[in-house]
Amino acid sequence: MSEQIGISNLPNQRYKLASKNGGYFTLMVAGESGLGKTTFINTLFQTTLKQSPDAKVRHKSDIHKTVEIEITRAELEEKNYTLRLNVIDTPGFGDNINNRNAFQPIVDFIDDQHDLYMKQEQQPERARAHDLRVHACLYFIRPTGHTLKPLDVEVMKKLGSRCNLIPVIAKADTLSPNEMLDFKNNIRAIIEAQDIRIYSPPIDHEDQGAAEHARQLIESMPFAVIGSEDLHEVTPGAAPVAGRKYPWGIVEVENDQHCDFRKLRSLLLRINMLDLILSTEELHYETYRSLRLSDDVPERSHEISRINNPKFLEEEKALRQAFSNQVKVEEQRFKQWEQNINTERARLNHDLSEIQEQIKQMEDQIKKLEISKGIKV
Repeated sequence: MSEQIGISNLPNQRYKLASKNGGYFTLMVAGESGLGKTTFINTLFQTTLKQSPDAKVRHKSDIHKTVEIEITRAELEEKNYTLRLNVIDTPGFGDNINNRNAFQPIVDFIDDQHDLYMKQEQQPERARAHDLRVHACLYFIRPTGHTLKPLDVEVMKKLGSRCNLIPVIAKADTLSPNEMLDFKNNIRAIIEAQDIRIYSPPIDHEDQGAAEHARQLIESMPFAVIGSEDLHEVTPGAAPVAGRKYPWGIVEVENDQHCDFRKLRSLLLRINMLDLILSTEELHYETYRSLRLSDDVPERSHEISRINNPKFLEEEKALRQAFSNQVKVEEQRFKQWEQNINTERARLNHDLSEIQEQIKQMEDQIKKLEISKGIKV
């Protein structure tokens, strides 16, 4: 029998191509202010992607009148693999007394990204398509220990139908284990009663280990997390761990008995990142595209959402910066031109003075010569 023809090497080729090109991932964090979203993101990626606002400055600052969209971009590299990360934050959400329709800018942003990507696909040149479609949305829930607020239910319904929604209970160390268990059960009951769609990792029945891990992740939802960028020594001589220090002990971020941080990280980054990306493409984007082409969704007016669209805000900022840089260049050129003129004027004046002095000396010599010759003028 002849040797194998080689089609089994295709996965190796795909692996090399994926390793060379890297990947893109867009993560949105939503929820009220003060729930530790920025700290969690920095803890999740083990680097300072965003600076946490000072608590004193934050409480003294004016309340956001509208929900804003902030984009943080970063390139993360691990074992020669590069991930181009986009983190979408939503400051101002839920901060006002009247939060009616506070979710609308967030929903509009997600829809706008689907719509913009669909329009880019219709263009002749698609190599530089701008893609900010949200692959996963972490919705942070305040740890009240009771139930979800009406605003939480409403926004989770809207988000769950547009992207991979992952509910997260913030600051898990503020509740006891029994309180956290009851709180999780209450949230699960509301999610089921309100028919809120949340992301569920696929179960691979051919791999028992992976299937069991997926079941554990599903059973842990909503994830109770703790974020901390501070390192503390738990065991003398051992490596310090991330956590929060209290008089009674240290709450460890990566301790499964303390919170679900490791499970959420596994879901987002280690096990299900590709499924999050593919489900965004094959489920949420295709659903929007189908509705859009069937006219069930009206064409979006990007002029209306232009103010809140970070793509246009970035373009406007870039144009302003380019204009400012051009003005500085022209000012520098004008100053240099003015300096050259002044230098040339000074040189010409100096030359003129020397010529005038030479003429005066020659006139004096002529007068002396005439006197010596006895010539009368």
